[in-house]
Amino acid sequence: MMTQARIGVTGLAVMGANLARNLARHGHVVAVHNRSRHRTKTLVEEHGHEGAFVPCETPEELVAALERPRRLLVMVKAGAPTDAVIEEFAPLLEPGDMLVDGGNAHFADTRRREAALRERGIHFVGAGVSGGEEGALLGPSIMPGGSAEAYAALGPLLEDIAAKVDGVPCCTHIGPDGAGHFVKMVHNGIEYADMQLIAEAYDLLRQGLGLSPAELAEVFAEWDRGELSSYLIEITAEVLRQTDAATGRPFVDVVADRAEQKGTGRWTVQIALDLGVPVSGIAEAVFARAVSGHAELRSAARDLPGPAAPAAGAAGEGFAEDVRQALHASKIVAYAQGFDQIRAGSDEYGWDVDPGALAAIWRGGCIIRAAFLDRIREAYAADPAPVSLLLAPYFTDALARAQGPWRRVVARAAELGVPAPGFSTALAYYDALRAERLPAALIQGQRDFFGAHTYRRVDREGAFHTLWSGDRTETEA
Repeated sequence: MMTQARIGVTGLAVMGANLARNLARHGHVVAVHNRSRHRTKTLVEEHGHEGAFVPCETPEELVAALERPRRLLVMVKAGAPTDAVIEEFAPLLEPGDMLVDGGNAHFADTRRREAALRERGIHFVGAGVSGGEEGALLGPSIMPGGSAEAYAALGPLLEDIAAKVDGVPCCTHIGPDGAGHFVKMVHNGIEYADMQLIAEAYDLLRQGLGLSPAELAEVFAEWDRGELSSYLIEITAEVLRQTDAATGRPFVDVVADRAEQKGTGRWTVQIALDLGVPVSGIAEAVFARAVSGHAELRSAARDLPGPAAPAAGAAGEGFAEDVRQALHASKIVAYAQGFDQIRAGSDEYGWDVDPGALAAIWRGGCIIRAAFLDRIREAYAADPAPVSLLLAPYFTDALARAQGPWRRVVARAAELGVPAPGFSTALAYYDALRAERLPAALIQGQRDFFGAHTYRRVDREGAFHTLWSGDRTETEA
């Protein structure tokens, strides 16, 4: 008689295999299945000593191996492959069973799938999983959506294998239907912004101060010991230390300067536009990757005039510290914009997402884990619904300290001809929030002039229109 497994995993590429191993290492019996039987066999042969695996050759065999209510984790490519797996397994499941999508699905697809399976009595859980291959094996940050009933049965297993910070699992129930995948999407958008800002800091220091990659590695390693401490800063130092074995050159100098993307950053910006939430830092990071990939355009434009190439040390004394502070300030803005988008999505879809809980589960396992997530968690504990994280005392003080260096860095980047769209757009957003009056008043006048779109006044209620092609009197719309 086959051993009853607590959970099943179908899709045994690296992420799926590592999550299955993580579950087995924590003492759970795991049924494993892959369309290609070779992967199932290889997993059990190479890692069977890590725990109890039940290899299954067919979907029917996998479902039969699971204790009830059945928990089945799907780890296949997002989109049509996920739908195909659901169509294959759903007829084999019974009311109360759980299908869990651990891929990077679009949250709208998750909402559609959850609604369709709910009609059949099956719980569909869209679970964001962050941490990459290593995190999947050693402890990721997990963001499951779906019903509270499903989380009651599934949550203990996910919390068991998640990363732990101060003994607290980096996993919590995010909210209904697509909430988990929405939050994971925005997490990835913040990740795009964070990586772009770090890359700009590297570029500014290298071009402005003439530092070598090895020297820059020590700068980032030092920053990682302070308020900028984070996983991305840590690995930046490691990448900059690396020497290419084939050429003996710095690794970063032999890698093509074309950044690729898989879509979650674009989704974040697209959905932010739909929600009317300004996430300019994330948008600039997405566009910067797009610019890097336009090789023909960049080649054709290489002779456009610009300032003379900066001499070593041209940026001046104290520039490295200015860049550090500008990086900190810009990162704060990027995270604040991401949390604004999560709040807007939660309001739009009725999810009741707890932002403080997100800050807590992002402290470990995930790619954007950083020391100041504790500060974000504390800010939401003090005020669960702030207008903006930027108004929390810690962040207001940090931005005040960084303001001078931040402005100097953006100005110096322009003088040197070093592109710094992340730094500059973060500062522009900060200044837009501070401004007593924005030029949007002029835009409203223009819109009313050419399209009779009306405008509002500062001194009385209502909408108004000026008869621009007539006697220019004002009428109430």
